[in-house]
Amino acid sequence: MISPKKYARVAKRLPKGFKSVNEFFNCVYHDEEMIWMGQNTNHLHEENDIMYEMLESIKNKDYCKYPPPEGFPELKNLILQDLGLTEGYDILITAGGTESLYLCMNDILEPTDNVITCDPGYLIIDNFASRFADHVKSIPIYNEECGYKLTPELVKENMDKNTKIISLVDPLNPLGSCYTKEEIKEFADIAIDNDLYLLHDITYRDFAREHHLAAKYAPENTITVYSFSKIYGMAGLRVGALIAAPDVVTSVKSIIINDLGTNVIAQKGALAAVKSKPEWLDRIRNTTRGNQKIIKDAVDGIDGLFIPVYPSDGNMLAIDMYELGIEPIDVTEFLLGRKIFAREGAYTSKLFGHRYLRVSFSIPTESVEKFAVDFEDAIKTLKHK
Repeated sequence: MISPKKYARVAKRLPKGFKSVNEFFNCVYHDEEMIWMGQNTNHLHEENDIMYEMLESIKNKDYCKYPPPEGFPELKNLILQDLGLTEGYDILITAGGTESLYLCMNDILEPTDNVITCDPGYLIIDNFASRFADHVKSIPIYNEECGYKLTPELVKENMDKNTKIISLVDPLNPLGSCYTKEEIKEFADIAIDNDLYLLHDITYRDFAREHHLAAKYAPENTITVYSFSKIYGMAGLRVGALIAAPDVVTSVKSIIINDLGTNVIAQKGALAAVKSKPEWLDRIRNTTRGNQKIIKDAVDGIDGLFIPVYPSDGNMLAIDMYELGIEPIDVTEFLLGRKIFAREGAYTSKLFGHRYLRVSFSIPTESVEKFAVDFEDAIKTLKHK
């Protein structure tokens, strides 16, 4: 019998009554009454060009043909224009930002290398890095002193001659912390001076009040990971991209598995999404920021709770409940009974997951208002158990 390989893995505690992660997600996915606040997905798009373009593509039976293996050139150019990275960069369309992360780790890392990440963070990055590098240095950042984010100073303290990648999720899932221009410039200098890579995951970029691309300061040393899952509301379609210097992208292309191209329907939707972005971006940003305030007001009304990063520059935030002695998993189970799917901190932190609940808020405002009421009920109920 083949023994499972021991890679870094996300801690997933199942709610009561479920035998597997897949069983749980299948149940949540098919519950049409469920309010989706557990995976940072965006449910604010109305019927628009994104939907219409995909429907038209299906009617035309475009799915009978393989698309170009590296992505439609028009889509590639639109993404580069969206980022302002039109000169000196190459791009590969992938089956989501997660595939981009995996491809980068696979292609770049050697068995003697190490990777710097942070905790809390997107733990699947640690998983991927642990498959190809000697080890992962996951730096604790859940404290006010560092602003709840990886800092250039922390990187300098923890890096060594074998550090090959610094992972920056910006804004950071699950806290919503974001980097200033000065911080990004410092990271860029570190990468250039030490001949290493910045893996800049900008999945939540368009929710941020202000955002700066590392690629503009360290073009040869930055790999930018782009996703259509969040601001574009296309999580289930699995489409994204990686952008880097041409020689880096050429190297990554040599190890891809999906060499027959990314889902053609998803790419057609992605084309419409980038083109129509100016029409809906402000509405979605304004709604998410208003929703965030509703959650903040609810948290402020309960002694012993606090939000580490507010305002969040993502479409999610963390609610710390450690002082109350309430387990986040118990809150998620209570909310699940009220048809609200939220996520305990263990999903995004090995060290601090027992402290916080993560909730996303790019959903209709009436759903956030329901969360505020039911969350207060959850805290009152569990506090007196």
